[in-house]
Amino acid sequence: MTAAKKKAQMSVYLEPDVMKALSAYAARREQSLSLIAEAAIASFLSPDADERREAATAKRLDQIDRRIARLERDVGISVETIALFIRLWLTTTPPLPEPAAKAARAQAGARYDNFVAALGRRLNQGPKLRQEIPEDAQQTGSFQGD
Repeated sequence: MTAAKKKAQMSVYLEPDVMKALSAYAARREQSLSLIAEAAIASFLSPDADERREAATAKRLDQIDRRIARLERDVGISVETIALFIRLWLTTTPPLPEPAAKAARAQAGARYDNFVAALGRRLNQGPKLRQEIPEDAQQTGSFQGD
């Protein structure tokens, strides 16, 4: 039977934050600091470490890409909603006679405040308009309201 090789001892100086994170991780895993540090160094030195980092980076970039696609979709919905509303409003609202226009301007501040309050309630309580529109609506062009 061959005797197991004795591990070599090494002293390492760590920043206090790194040491705190290492200690917390070791405590959560119920492992020794030495074992965690050895595994981290072995992982860092392994030839496939670059591949794993690249895979992790690619995964994160894919997640970011999906989030940006959702943002683009949501912004597109918002712009089209506003444009459709403005077109509808302009085509269906006749101009007011001057005495009525003055009264409407006087009430505009209160009406705007009511609009902002209603928008705030809708955003807080939902559902959001973007949630009501199916994901594939843009690809199929299924909306016939234009």
